[in-house]
Amino acid sequence: MYKHYPAAYQVSKGSALAVDKAFYDRIREAKNARTLIEQFEVPIRTGRAWKVSAGQVFRVTAPVGPQVGDFNIWNAHDPRERLWAARTRQLQGAHVSTYDRLWSNLPFLRPLVTITDDTLADYGIDEHGGRVHDLLGTRCDPYVNKLLTGEDFHHHCHSNLTRAVLPHGLTEFDVHDVLNIFQVTGLNDDDLYFMKACPAQKGDYLEFFAEIDVLCALSTCPGGDLSVALWGPDAQDPLSVCRPLGVEIYSLDDSLLQGWTPPERAPYKGNHGLELVTPAWEK
Repeated sequence: MYKHYPAAYQVSKGSALAVDKAFYDRIREAKNARTLIEQFEVPIRTGRAWKVSAGQVFRVTAPVGPQVGDFNIWNAHDPRERLWAARTRQLQGAHVSTYDRLWSNLPFLRPLVTITDDTLADYGIDEHGGRVHDLLGTRCDPYVNKLLTGEDFHHHCHSNLTRAVLPHGLTEFDVHDVLNIFQVTGLNDDDLYFMKACPAQKGDYLEFFAEIDVLCALSTCPGGDLSVALWGPDAQDPLSVCRPLGVEIYSLDDSLLQGWTPPERAPYKGNHGLELVTPAWEK
């Protein structure tokens, strides 16, 4: 009976949440007005980082079959600005798709990227309340694994992302809550997080438009397509259901970018009600 209760954050005309859908439709549909400039695969149970310039498009793809990917993103010039998963959940949804944006943390609070295409957009809500492209959960990590199993494992997504960003001058402390691409999740009747088998098939992708220059990192989750239990009495090694993920980066013809400008950081001045007092000796 709560399904139609209004969201806390509402879109008002002219606000940053009011997306110019015609602009992103043009980018998605004009496939002949883009050029592939880089393409690579991320092997199973590893991570990789890459940069994308503002005004370019990139895809995360399933080149072989179902596989979950844990995705981090930063401002390429200032890693203090990065994906804020919690606020993105509130502004866009706990699961994201076409026209949704990934927002950065305070004091920046602007869209880092906008989703322009999603081959799994029709997944909708399944019989258990699951949805795809998850912001509810976060990356698997060796710390919780040690707590649950007593064992060390060095290829969790947190570790994969850590190794991926080291060449870019970042550390474990820069790895943050992720977007779980191709992952189906929800909350059960006990209000506990659940994960389901990945629905992605060979050729599926999630596509993003870079609103600013960004550094991205992707981990091919060691749980693979999440079709087997990872913890508990039925846990088993999911190595057989692990597959690579792909990344494609495209430049766009200038004609597609007419009228677009990179978003500015939040206009709030950041004084938080404090008044600056000029010292007496400077008066």
